[in-house]
Amino acid sequence: MSPFQNPGRSAVYGDTHMAATSHPMASTAAYSILEAGGNAVDAALAASAVLCVAEPHMTGIGGDCFVLYAPAGGGVVALNGSGRAPGGASAARLREQDLSEIADASPDAVTVPGAVDAWCRLHGDYGSLPLDQLFAPAIALAEKGCVIAPRVAYDWQTHHQKLSDSLSACDAFLNDGLPFIAGDRFENPALAATFRKIASKGRSAFYEGEVAEDIVNFLQSIGGSHNLEDFASQTSDYVDPISTAYQSHEIFECPPNGQGVIALLILNILEQLGGDYDEADHVHLLAEATKMAYAERDFYVADPDLVDIPLEMLLSKDTARQIAAEITLDRVRPYTPISEVEHKDTVYLCVVDKDGNAISFINSLFNAFGSTLYAQTSGVLLHSRGTGFNLLEGHFNELAPGKRPLHTIIPGMVMQDGRAIAPFGVMGGQYQATGHANFLSRVLGRGLSVQEALDQPRSFAYGGPLALESGYDEAIATDMSARGHQVVRSSGPLGAGQIVWIDRKRGVLIGASDPRKDGFAIGR
Repeated sequence: MSPFQNPGRSAVYGDTHMAATSHPMASTAAYSILEAGGNAVDAALAASAVLCVAEPHMTGIGGDCFVLYAPAGGGVVALNGSGRAPGGASAARLREQDLSEIADASPDAVTVPGAVDAWCRLHGDYGSLPLDQLFAPAIALAEKGCVIAPRVAYDWQTHHQKLSDSLSACDAFLNDGLPFIAGDRFENPALAATFRKIASKGRSAFYEGEVAEDIVNFLQSIGGSHNLEDFASQTSDYVDPISTAYQSHEIFECPPNGQGVIALLILNILEQLGGDYDEADHVHLLAEATKMAYAERDFYVADPDLVDIPLEMLLSKDTARQIAAEITLDRVRPYTPISEVEHKDTVYLCVVDKDGNAISFINSLFNAFGSTLYAQTSGVLLHSRGTGFNLLEGHFNELAPGKRPLHTIIPGMVMQDGRAIAPFGVMGGQYQATGHANFLSRVLGRGLSVQEALDQPRSFAYGGPLALESGYDEAIATDMSARGHQVVRSSGPLGAGQIVWIDRKRGVLIGASDPRKDGFAIGR
């Protein structure tokens, strides 16, 4: 229990319904929908729509979406709402241009956005309130202006040069050439109009007709190979979730093309390492498990429709045991990454409704402000998820027509005896697999409360340095250096998370939200 003497948050307790998001406006939108009789899916969609306006650098309808949904009756439903490369995509063409990677501001970085199709499919199958009611808070904010929150302003300042360099986005996303600051109002009336069209006509309003034409014409004007058929044929897919047993719970993730399997692999490795370790040991072992698990990710994780991914091997306790046997407490293990991916930007939220339905929901533009390619008439900022492809010939994740790239965004769900215990997620692009494992190892393995686990300082090691947040003192940094880590101080926060824990014995919901963001948990 918190001593209430250190800066931090209290968890939010309730017994009816609960939502946790990264922004105040999204949390209140979700809560208002729950209070109006909506279910967890309704509340998640309302919150996600608001975040498209309130955190436009993190998410949007020009991005992708993944969902884990646990109906009150039991089980887990997984929805893959990631988009595919256009039919004209060609890794060979890019290699002929002497490119070794896809630039994030190029049209090749734009796969067909999958979020809207996923939203509409989820709503059609599990929603209860009409889309116009769910989108009303987002539409009002986009038309009247959303007041910029402090963390959003921090990110806007950090990434404003990208916007200055973007001919299509600079006017809409800069305030007289400057980044928006806390307290400013940001408007996007064109996006509001597109939301209204989707509320009226569903997915066809985005993937067919004038919105799709606006996006395709814009992309073609800057060299993109996209066409209207690419948009019309986009579909989200229900898939079988994957899981592992950890500390008497079942941890569920979406399967590839997301990196959820790597979160499970890291958990399995940490379980094999066992022991009652202090914080320095925890940082070291998490770093070593991360580096080795991410090597597997970079080699194998891709679109399972087009390549055969050895899921059974990656999820095997034997695989984790073999990896754990190579890790020692006193020294780092030599490691050379196949490739490196920059940190990316995402929003995560979770909701539990009065009937016990639980949803874990994540939506993303990938890079900050996505590709910075903005279809001005429709108000759609396009993501840069195509940069997740590899251009190496024959690689599992090589760019190909109609293929989905390796995805970093992953929702999580903790289950026990077939019923949801906690929808949870940790944002932070590439960090997310490590973030999931770190968070769960603290809660289920080390006994921290859900809010305490989110409040803890974070570390991340992948492909080189071990980044430490400022919350770690110099004693930890010195210890890590002595073990052979190349220690750097993180330039900003490492990820951010939300969780709603369901205490079934007491009939209580416990919501927690990361202090690294502006949002909060809310419920009653």
